[in-house]
Amino acid sequence: MTEPKMKVGTLLGYAAGYTEAVEEIVELEKAGLDAVWVPEAYTFDAVTAMGFLAARTERIEIGSGILPIYTRTPTVLGMTAAGLDALTGGRAMLGLGASGPQVIEGFHGVRYDAPVGRTREIIEICRMLWRREKLVYDGRYYKLPLPAEEGTGLGKPLKLINHPLREHIPVVVAALGDRNVEMTAELAEYWLPIFFWPEKAESVWGDALARGRAKRDPALGELGVIAGSMVAIGDGTEHLRDAGRGIAALYIGGMGARGKNFYNTLMQKYGYTEEAARIQDLYLDGHKKEAEAAIPSEFLAATSLIGPESFVRERLAAMAEAGVTYLNVQPMAFDTAGKVEIIAKLKELIEDL
Repeated sequence: MTEPKMKVGTLLGYAAGYTEAVEEIVELEKAGLDAVWVPEAYTFDAVTAMGFLAARTERIEIGSGILPIYTRTPTVLGMTAAGLDALTGGRAMLGLGASGPQVIEGFHGVRYDAPVGRTREIIEICRMLWRREKLVYDGRYYKLPLPAEEGTGLGKPLKLINHPLREHIPVVVAALGDRNVEMTAELAEYWLPIFFWPEKAESVWGDALARGRAKRDPALGELGVIAGSMVAIGDGTEHLRDAGRGIAALYIGGMGARGKNFYNTLMQKYGYTEEAARIQDLYLDGHKKEAEAAIPSEFLAATSLIGPESFVRERLAAMAEAGVTYLNVQPMAFDTAGKVEIIAKLKELIEDL
């Protein structure tokens, strides 16, 4: 069987409850969905839902989207991915990301530091674990076993008891900053950006991606790119783009402080310097609706798959040209049947590319 031109995944929604959300994924799998990503912000944990999905699905890949790197040891992250991979017959993906200081220090009470260096070491340790090597690692941020002067001195090099189903479980890294994107292009199987504008991707990330790819082990294969957005296909659907204003304002305006907001910086790199500052000022001053209204309509259109079929075809072609290999979409429908219809139509359009 030939690989599809572009795979299609979606996020597991949890607003209505995980049980209902998982049942919906079961139906979307029948419509051709290729993957489900389970987010973990500051609600229920992702791993429990991933295990439930493993039991209820048959074909789709199941990925964490994403597990924050600060909330589990590197070994636990590797064990989690290996366990899910075994349960699903090789359908696991380990999605990692730094999240942000508001969540990590506020919700978890853990210091937010060195996201790029920590991610690199976590990936290296996970791959050692999947190869069933004894975990002897002398990194800047993680040392296995723990040195005697930092603990009891009784730590022993150990390897995973069970044999992992795969030595190479796909690693996905959510990254926006240049250093993080460069490291991702060097080490990960997939790169997961947010608010991906395909025509501007090269100018924003091209240099960082090139530096990372130059150091990439050929055995990893080509770097996959996971990107996408809300999707609705048909005449008269353009107004649905406004549904993205809330999440865009939250991230661009509220995820971080002034001067330290990755999403706001991305908006500036897209050419919206004044707009980014205004959105942030409004949001942080408590004017959330005004911040939503300040999101440029051009930005919402360019980063969405919402519009007439001809428009969606054009956006899909632009994403393919920009190197997107895996769409991550949110079908804009009120019920499961409507979402099934959208996924099926999207797969059809991809086949016509």
